[in-house]
Amino acid sequence: MGLARDERQALSELFEQVGPDAQTLCEGWRTRDLAAHLVVREHRLDAAPGIVVPALAGYTQRVQEREAARPWSELVAAVRRGPSRFWPTSLGPLDELTNSAEFLVHHEDVRRAQPGWEPRPADPSRSAAAWRLATRSAKLNLRKAPVGVVLRTPDGRSASVKSGTPVVTVTGDPVDLLLFVFGRDAVQLTYEGDESAVEQLAGTKRGI
Repeated sequence: MGLARDERQALSELFEQVGPDAQTLCEGWRTRDLAAHLVVREHRLDAAPGIVVPALAGYTQRVQEREAARPWSELVAAVRRGPSRFWPTSLGPLDELTNSAEFLVHHEDVRRAQPGWEPRPADPSRSAAAWRLATRSAKLNLRKAPVGVVLRTPDGRSASVKSGTPVVTVTGDPVDLLLFVFGRDAVQLTYEGDESAVEQLAGTKRGI
């Protein structure tokens, strides 16, 4: 199995454990809303564009609300099942390309919103994938940062992902770095650089 499939199944299991009204790191969304978002993204070609196109967001929101009103067991089953075989991302390579970050980040959105969360045990395969995803998506997701940014892992890997001065070096586990790049703050990271630059980066809107 690939990362996207692993994280989809793990998230589906977590949905069943915490129920439809648990907190998530997605502002304003409970688990029911997050599950509905994932279903719309993979099943509603008419509504999926509104996820990224503001002018279409109103229609997407209405469709998502209708999906969220479905029985919880049906909604989770739709997330676990994934798209039909006619949907482009039903193909393994496209699934990995488009869904690895989506399901890894959203899995952590639920995990880390629960009281007493802890990082998952280290997994070399997941860490390697998270590092690739973080470094590849950082240019877009950190485009508003007014400072340069270097991502670094405790084992010494580093990547300059945003040009500029002064530079802030963000160090942590690859999964935490990925979550940081996607705008989440429930992360365990250290920051090196000028104090004002660190504050500027912390105040930057990150993500798409």
